[in-house]
Amino acid sequence: MRRLTVLAIATSLLSGCATDGSETGGFGTCAPVVEYGREFRARAAEELARLPEGSMIAEMLADYAVMRDQARSCQ
Repeated sequence: MRRLTVLAIATSLLSGCATDGSETGGFGTCAPVVEYGREFRARAAEELARLPEGSMIAEMLADYAVMRDQARSCQ
């Protein structure tokens, strides 16, 4: 009985590692990457430069950049 319980828990945990929801019927779906224009990026860079040193927003944007790179490589 214990072995069956462990197997059920492991199966449940591993199903959370799927790359796509089961309702779509597929695996490996890539998130779309929004493209920003030059003026938009320039304004964002100016706003980012005005943030205080150690800003949490700047840290979040760095994480977002990594996620965008990962989404691009997925496509």
